[in-house]
Amino acid sequence: MQNELHSAGMIADAGDWRARDLAVLWHPCTQMREHPDLLPLVPIERGEGAWLHGFDGRRYLDAVSSWWTNIHGHAEPRIAAAIARQAGTLEQVMLAGFSHRPAIGLAEKLIAIAPKQAGRAPLAKVFYADNGSAGVEVALKMAFHWFRNAGETRRTKFVALQNGYHGETIGALSVGDIPLYRRVYAPLLVESLFAPSPDAYLARDGQSAAGAAEDAADALARLLDEHVGEVCALILEPRLQCAGGMRMHDPVYLRRARELCDVHGVFLIADEIATGFGRTGSMFACEQAGVQPDLLCLSKGLTGGFLPLSAVLATQALYDGFLDESRERAFLHSHSYTGNPLACAAGLASLAIFEQDGVLERNRATAAKMAALAEPIGKLPHVADVRQAGMVVAFELARNGDKATPFDPALRVGLRAYRAALERGVVLRPLGDILYWMPPYCIDDAQLELLARVTRETIVEATACA
Repeated sequence: MQNELHSAGMIADAGDWRARDLAVLWHPCTQMREHPDLLPLVPIERGEGAWLHGFDGRRYLDAVSSWWTNIHGHAEPRIAAAIARQAGTLEQVMLAGFSHRPAIGLAEKLIAIAPKQAGRAPLAKVFYADNGSAGVEVALKMAFHWFRNAGETRRTKFVALQNGYHGETIGALSVGDIPLYRRVYAPLLVESLFAPSPDAYLARDGQSAAGAAEDAADALARLLDEHVGEVCALILEPRLQCAGGMRMHDPVYLRRARELCDVHGVFLIADEIATGFGRTGSMFACEQAGVQPDLLCLSKGLTGGFLPLSAVLATQALYDGFLDESRERAFLHSHSYTGNPLACAAGLASLAIFEQDGVLERNRATAAKMAALAEPIGKLPHVADVRQAGMVVAFELARNGDKATPFDPALRVGLRAYRAALERGVVLRPLGDILYWMPPYCIDDAQLELLARVTRETIVEATACA
């Protein structure tokens, strides 16, 4: 195939590929001025398992699962085959007024495996959207609209967590708290209330992660008390604030948040877009606290990383709040590709792999190996913290390993680390000065050892500027 493309004039060498790219493409989450010199542009021809293969013959260990989406490995043949089969019968039909097997089957599976809580009616309905941000928009609108239908017109506010991230669309940005993404668009955003993060990294000297979570929950209680009757939903990332630096919190916070939402009649929205599908050690992070949200947002690993799709799971009671003779009381949100058959087929194939391969059990063994390999890295002079939640390990870099003395941003330590790792054949895309491992679940022992060795070498090289 590569020779055919060359002969057709579609690609030449990697350098030509880069030039053509920069002539026409605007890349996401990128200061394009940094291409091609400061920030390398890596031309990828194909993927296989945990590897990305470049046009230049080099290969790169995908230690971040291509933005946390690819959970079973690149070009996983069972998912590829499922998409191909579906493409031969039905590639797309609008889901308004129509239906199809993959959409129904995937919804049934998601409802069956969704978090459940004793004494609480289960999640019962699935609404599809196109990506994580769109899924968050759906959940926010559902929560607001339900109260409007119920005649509670004062409930217009959302509570979110400091340092949280929920996507780039206007509604999702409104409940996000990362200044780099939010600041410039602030005039466009809906006003939200932000509660302190339960982040264990913020614990006081001698305080446990659970203690930090309890303090944050107490602050959430005070905030909800100050806004009685005004809040329609609390949105949070269970156990792990990903884009906020892979910051982790004790499950006790989720239990307290669930209780507080019940006391105040507020919907709990769990954004498991990044944390779902086995990433934090259980199928869904909410399970680690034994809680069930009112709205559950899923995406990224939903299709195994093959196609864009998100799903919002809702309770029957929430769904029932939209049933009426009036169309204005219906939930009229829509996307052209809602419930796309190809994406739903990929999702069904991905969930089947969890059962066929015993993925969660295998992940527990892999996570233990990751912990053992990460431990000595944590002893490097400029590593302030090593933290883990299942298949996620993060390394927080700070001068002399002191949390109180982060590196000068002008040093671009994270960028130095990224480039150093790329040169060694590993993709470690940092979050500021935080490196992390979030590999595909198919990663093997040799690849883990390579990842650990390169991470160690990368940290040493990147922090030499200190």
